[in-house]
Amino acid sequence: MSESAYPPVSAHLDDVEAAEAEGRRKMEWALQHMPILQSLREEFEADQPLDGETIGMAMHVEAKTANLVELLALGGAEVAITGCNPLSTHDDVSAALDAHENITSYAVRGVDDDDYYAAIDAVLDHEPTITVDDGMDMIAAIHEDHPELIETIVGGCEETTTGVHRLRAMDDDGALEYPVFAVNDTPMKTLFDNVHGTGESSLATIAMTTNLSYAGKNVVVAGYGYCGKGVAKKAAGQNANVIVTEVDPRKALEAHMEGYDVMPMKKAAAEADLILTTTGNRDVVVDEHFDQMKDGVLLANAGHFDIEIDLVALEERAVDTYEAREGVEAYEMPDGRRLNVLAEGRLVNLAAPVALGHPVEVMDQSFGVQAVAVRELAHNGAAYEPGVHEVPDELDREIAEIKLDAEGVDHDSLTDEQREYMGSWDHGT
Repeated sequence: MSESAYPPVSAHLDDVEAAEAEGRRKMEWALQHMPILQSLREEFEADQPLDGETIGMAMHVEAKTANLVELLALGGAEVAITGCNPLSTHDDVSAALDAHENITSYAVRGVDDDDYYAAIDAVLDHEPTITVDDGMDMIAAIHEDHPELIETIVGGCEETTTGVHRLRAMDDDGALEYPVFAVNDTPMKTLFDNVHGTGESSLATIAMTTNLSYAGKNVVVAGYGYCGKGVAKKAAGQNANVIVTEVDPRKALEAHMEGYDVMPMKKAAAEADLILTTTGNRDVVVDEHFDQMKDGVLLANAGHFDIEIDLVALEERAVDTYEAREGVEAYEMPDGRRLNVLAEGRLVNLAAPVALGHPVEVMDQSFGVQAVAVRELAHNGAAYEPGVHEVPDELDREIAEIKLDAEGVDHDSLTDEQREYMGSWDHGT
């Protein structure tokens, strides 16, 4: 393991001990509500399935993620981690992780682009054998700047939709040189994290940041994938009028059949009190849309990177910008209209000053899948060719069973006769 020139989080803090204590307090509260990770901790500590592995991570460094990181370390791994978003790191949690003898954390809140990528390089200086990513920045850095590491990397895991999209494009180009599990695409992730997690956390963060209600307001949801569906459902549940914008005709039709208004962004922008992007793509809200918006509109992103809203064009148009409220930047147009951007256009549920990310119980499921996927790579990584792979279904079901057991929920099982019937082709009418 080589030394890195970029220092860990402790070098950036004035009172490291106080930060460690507060971060540990946050982690312990979260762990109380994470029965899946609690169950896996017992298994990992006893079996040491990750002994000898070095895990490099780029994730949202906050209390829930920290419990996943600590689980991997308790399972025998050396772990180095940094943030995947400059505004989602909790410095106290990062400090608590860095205090663990098998964990080094380089995550610091609010770093500039140079330090953000320097921290990723610092993680890679540890020469990871397994990577865990949220957005694919670490995997991209390995392939572009550290290709010598690929030979000893067993595989990786990708947490989020945007990262999986990037990976599949990389795979299609024949450029992905080690196997990566698309953790984002498992049922235990998409059906809960993307729908309930994004919907609840984004809307809650916006409400806390602005102190405004949704009732009777026009909420425009850009994109009707799993995240968009969750936002639309939760906003409608708070008595908002939901408008959906989409580029996929089937998803647009699905939103229409669910009872939402569906229209192009240019038209929706004129009616919006809040526009919330959930696409993971760029240039969703652009210059022509700013002309249509009414005074006081809220603009927020729950997709991934800060490119869904064209902030460069918005700043060029504005005659003045100022902080209207903590976490809210007002852009004043020449005609006096004020367009309000939350959390600098970054992930609002993680980057806003009051943000806490997805609910603990939701992330317990997603991080449970991450943990068993890492375990699978440590045990059977050689069985997977370079490219994007689905998480084996039995691992996803394992996490569901742990969750049901923790909730005291029992369920039916197939009989032998039913299993035989479902697996055969010669049973006619």
